[in-house]
Amino acid sequence: MMPIYDIIVVGGGHAGCEAAAAAANLGSKTLLITMDMSKYGQMSCNPAMGGIAKGQIVREIDALGGYSGIITDKTTIQFRMLNRSKGPAMWSPRSQNDRFRFVELWRDTLENIEKLDLWQDVVTSLLISDGVIKGVKTKIGVEFKAKTVILTNGTFLNGLMHIGSAKMKGGRIGEAASYNISDQLFGLGFKTGRLKTGTPVRIDGRSINFSGLTEQKGDIGHYKFSYLPGTDSKLQQRSCWISYTNPNVHKQLELGFEVSPMFDGTIQSTGPRYCPSIESKLITFADKEKHQLFLEPEGEKTIEYYLNGFSSSLSWEVQYKALQEIPGLENAKIFRPGYAIEYDYFEPTQLHHTLETKLVKNLFFAGQINGTTGYEEAGAQGIMAGINAHLKIFNPEEKFILKRNEAYIGVLIDDLVTKGVDEPYRMFTSRAEFRILLRQDNADIRLTNKAWKLGLASLERKKLLEEKLTLISEIIEFTKNFSVKPRFVNQLLKEKKSSELKQGVKLIDIILRPEISIFDLSEYIAPLKEFLKRVPEIRKTEIIEGAEISMKYEGYINREKLLAQKLEKFEDISIANKFDYDKLKSISTEGRQKLKKVNPVTIGQAKRISGVSPSDINVLLVLLGR
Repeated sequence: MMPIYDIIVVGGGHAGCEAAAAAANLGSKTLLITMDMSKYGQMSCNPAMGGIAKGQIVREIDALGGYSGIITDKTTIQFRMLNRSKGPAMWSPRSQNDRFRFVELWRDTLENIEKLDLWQDVVTSLLISDGVIKGVKTKIGVEFKAKTVILTNGTFLNGLMHIGSAKMKGGRIGEAASYNISDQLFGLGFKTGRLKTGTPVRIDGRSINFSGLTEQKGDIGHYKFSYLPGTDSKLQQRSCWISYTNPNVHKQLELGFEVSPMFDGTIQSTGPRYCPSIESKLITFADKEKHQLFLEPEGEKTIEYYLNGFSSSLSWEVQYKALQEIPGLENAKIFRPGYAIEYDYFEPTQLHHTLETKLVKNLFFAGQINGTTGYEEAGAQGIMAGINAHLKIFNPEEKFILKRNEAYIGVLIDDLVTKGVDEPYRMFTSRAEFRILLRQDNADIRLTNKAWKLGLASLERKKLLEEKLTLISEIIEFTKNFSVKPRFVNQLLKEKKSSELKQGVKLIDIILRPEISIFDLSEYIAPLKEFLKRVPEIRKTEIIEGAEISMKYEGYINREKLLAQKLEKFEDISIANKFDYDKLKSISTEGRQKLKKVNPVTIGQAKRISGVSPSDINVLLVLLGR
């Protein structure tokens, strides 16, 4: 007789792993069901984590007590901090990873979580009674009962892959698709659709002429994702390599357009705007003579390379011939061609902010099933679904929802449930209106205490945060009180092309200059260097940079905090189920339709719905007596 679980998680990708881990660590008896237990957290596409805004999300998952940052750090073969030439709101950590070690470490992690059980099988139907989820049934006929269920099916729901005219059913190359669940949910009234994603050719590194490529090495320093100590990678670091397409490459690719599934009507679903296939680039940017490509190693020792920027669904012959026109790849051999995959997703406006569905109680969706793309977006939804599924059982009055000014995760989920998607959703810094507050360096300051109160963040995390806050405060106080004479710093100021001092000033006044860093000053001012020795060596970059950012950007940070506080009043005005929108004739037709569809919880959420005008909001406020 199978036990009754608190939570069942369906799917062992990035969303499923974070959901199952969070739920079990919070105390829920959890079952994770996946088709293949050798592929937990599989990097189906590029072997990398983080990037623009995505890196911030990984740090937020870590600050909440998730595992993506830890596992990424320990399997890193290259780390880079992107956008260092811009302000700190734009700095974004990114790593290349050994995707084989990544999967191994996820499995090892899951197997060591006390309240988590694992099962290899395919879920073919959901057990639903009177609009409430009761469990799942698998392909081999096992029925598992549970109080809540989280679906994290990725690209496996009715997955269909395309390589030229060849079509194969599956959720990933060489892996079966999942059927029946989509039809069941559609029959219950869920609105579903089809999206597309793709992946490029994989190349035999022994056949690459690296002398024809530009080497891209990783950063040297202490940057990593997790705020915990001891997560540094012990793997050999490897370089990426840069090349470009050219008119000859484009000509070869265009020869395959006539029978391309993207252009002959075979593929009708929408692909990701910000990670397009190479054939889409040739159409959208027809005036460009070249497109940048990155050769990324798939692991520490493997000879396999991923060709980032060359995603394609063209026939393997066309891909192969075009590949050999690329500098450095003239004699390249391939392990497999790129392919496109179509899959089912469910309109995310059918979800509450907790990621519980509106149509079936205690059923949660996380990851690509909600129309997102990317490991990081999936993992973020997974940990939030795991937390909220646990709360639904043990503390049903409590919900864990992050606001837009608290986390990129809050922006992500609010965008999904409020605006919906018509193409695969990818996070960017531009989507966040408070990105100066949502920096990668302060995710722990924003979120770890919240996770501690939930019981998800460890005591170690809490103590590390307290130490960080104390040290940052002490550093700032020191710079405000310590005076500097011209003779000690004018040489540095001259080297940095900054105006020299004519009289003594407080240290903070020099730090506020954009061209001067506190690290520079510590080499010239002995008392500062001595004072900074109190910062643990392993955390020097994190803490000293945190203090410097707080000083240099204090005005901008305070301005955003003030704006967030002003807008927050709208988040506190509840309108959940207070109006029959069909009867509000003073609201525009589009506004009425959109409000009815989304059924926003607050005025703040209503304001963010596309098609709801300011005058529509004013009508609602008047009706509320505001």
